[in-house]
Amino acid sequence: MSTQVLERPELKDADTGPEMFHYVRKEKIAESAVMGTFVVALCGETFPVTKTPKPGSPVCPKCKEIYDSYSE
Repeated sequence: MSTQVLERPELKDADTGPEMFHYVRKEKIAESAVMGTFVVALCGETFPVTKTPKPGSPVCPKCKEIYDSYSE
């Protein structure tokens, strides 16, 4: 009898250093948090919502740049 180990693939695109929060469509956040579905951030990263950012939390610079370009 043998035992196999199945590795879970890492879903992050790259190591971005400290944890950063991303801009995501508002209506998708609750759905992801409850159902576990994946959301797509403005920068293109996909992930399930698992945490709520607190004031002063670091924001993905790519997401911020894209978001700021919408308000110009």
